[in-house]
Amino acid sequence: MQIKRKYIPLIIGVAIAAGIFLGGKLNFYDSSDRLFTSNSKKDKLNRLIDYIDYEYVDDVNTDSIVDVTVNGILENLDPHSVYIPKEDMQRVTENMKGDFVGIGINFYTYHDTITVIRTIKDGPSDKAGIKGGDRIITVNGDSIFGKDIQNDEIINKLKGELGSKVTLRVYRKEEGKYYDFKVKRSHIPLVSVDAAYMLTDHLGYIKINRFAESTYKEFKAALDKLRDEGATELALDLRDNPGGFLGVAEQIVDEFLEDGKLILFTKNKRGNIEKNYATKKGDFESGQIYVLINENSASASEIVAGALQDNDKGVIVGRRSYGKGLVQREMDLGDGSAVRLTVSRYYTPTGRSIQRSYSHGNRDYYDEYLERIRRGELLEEDKIEVADSLKFTTPKGKIVYGGGGIIPDVFVPLDMSMENETLNFLLNRGLLNFYVFEELEKDRSLYQQYSREEFVDDFVVSNELASGFQEFINRRLETKITFVAYHDEIKQYIKAFLAEQLFGNGAYREVLNQSDIMIEEVERLSNGED
Repeated sequence: MQIKRKYIPLIIGVAIAAGIFLGGKLNFYDSSDRLFTSNSKKDKLNRLIDYIDYEYVDDVNTDSIVDVTVNGILENLDPHSVYIPKEDMQRVTENMKGDFVGIGINFYTYHDTITVIRTIKDGPSDKAGIKGGDRIITVNGDSIFGKDIQNDEIINKLKGELGSKVTLRVYRKEEGKYYDFKVKRSHIPLVSVDAAYMLTDHLGYIKINRFAESTYKEFKAALDKLRDEGATELALDLRDNPGGFLGVAEQIVDEFLEDGKLILFTKNKRGNIEKNYATKKGDFESGQIYVLINENSASASEIVAGALQDNDKGVIVGRRSYGKGLVQREMDLGDGSAVRLTVSRYYTPTGRSIQRSYSHGNRDYYDEYLERIRRGELLEEDKIEVADSLKFTTPKGKIVYGGGGIIPDVFVPLDMSMENETLNFLLNRGLLNFYVFEELEKDRSLYQQYSREEFVDDFVVSNELASGFQEFINRRLETKITFVAYHDEIKQYIKAFLAEQLFGNGAYREVLNQSDIMIEEVERLSNGED
C-alpha cells in the first residue's frame, strides 16, 4: 500500500512519542541489529533514544529531543492540541486554577529595588499595612535588591507554603522610615472578572478575561452585586477572552437560560454525543443580556455567545469571533509535563460547529485569521464571508452561520482611533504603565483627595502630564515621537493606568469604557434606540 508523503512525518512522530513514553528498559548487551527486530516500533524508538543517551559520541539533551518530537506530533494534529513542558506547568496551572499562595502585591523592580505598585485588596500585605510605593528591602533577613537579582528569584522568596509567615523590611519613601511587617501567606486570586459596575441605572457591566476554575464564583458574586444595585440588564464583555474551561462557560450560560434549554453538545471521534442543558438555578433568566465579542473572543467565550444566540436570548454585539470549536483535555505525561489534546468538537444548540477549517495545516489556519483583517471584515460587516451550506435557523427564525466563529447580531467596527501602531507599541512594552508609576513615585499625596468614583468621573489628565510622557519616551527610546494625532488617546490611557495603580479592582476598564464605541452601542440598544 502506498503511503502518502504528507503523512510520513505524522506516523514517525506518533511512533517516536509512543516509544519515548511507553517503551521498555534497554539491554545494552543486545547486538545493534536486534534494534530493528524487536516486536514493536515503540520498543525500537525507545531503544534509539536510549542509545543516543548512553552511546552517542557527544552529550545530547534527550529531554529536548522528546520535547521537539512531541511538539512536532501535535503540530500535525490540529492548531489547539498543545504540549506544556514541566517548567511551565506551575504557571499554567495557577492561571487556570485562579489563585496561588503568596503575599498579595503587584510590584516593579525600580532602581534595583522591589517597589510595590499596589497591594491586592484584603490580601495579606494589605491587611499587614503595606502600601503602594513601599520598597521591600529584605525577605526574612535576605536582601532582595541589586542589579543581579531576577524576578523569578524574588517571586520564589515571596511565595511559600499556605499559612507560613514571612518578615519583610520595607522602606517607606514618603516618610523616610523603615518598617518591619510580618505577613502570613495566603491564597491570592488571579482574578478573571476584570470589572463589574453599573453603566446606567439599570444596565450592569461585567468583564471576564478568561474562564478559569474560579471564574463562575467571581462572576456570580459580581452579578449578585449588580442586581442589588438595580441591574435588570447586563453587558457581558468577552472581548479578547481566549476561553478556558468548558464547564465554567456552561455555568455562566445557565444563569441566563431557562431550565431544559440546550447549551451545547459535544461529539468525539467515536460519534458519542453528550448534551448539556440549562438547569433551574439561573438568576438572570428574565433579564436582558448583551454579549460583547470581537475577533479575539474564542472557545468558551464562543460557547456563551453561541448558546445564547441559538436560544434567541439577548443580543450579541461586536465583531465575528475567533472560530475555535474544539475541546481539549489535559493529560499527564508522567514527568511533570502534560499535553492538552483535542478529544471532541462542540456544537451550538442549532447544531453548528464554529471551528475554522485547519485541513490545510496550522500555518494556513492562522493565515486565514489574518486574511479576515486584510479583507476589512473588522471595519465593514458586509466583508464577512459566510457559506450558505453552513446556514442554520434558531427557534424564532433567525439565520445564523457555522464554520468560522460567531457572527454578532449587531456589528460594531474596530475603533481606528484606538488602533494606532505607535500607541499599541507603547502599550505592549508597558511604557505607559511605567511612566504612570514614576509619576506617582514623585508625590502620591497629589491623588489622596480623590475617591475612586470621583477620580473616574472627574479627574482630568493635564497637558503637562501628557507632554511629560512624550519626553519620557524620547529619553527612554532615544528617538523622537510626537503624539499630536492621538493626544486624547494618550491622556485616556494615562488616566486608566493611574486609576488601576491607585484603586485597582476594575478601575482601568471603567476609565477606558468611557469612550468605548461598543459600550456606547450597548447603551444605545438598552435605551431602545434603533
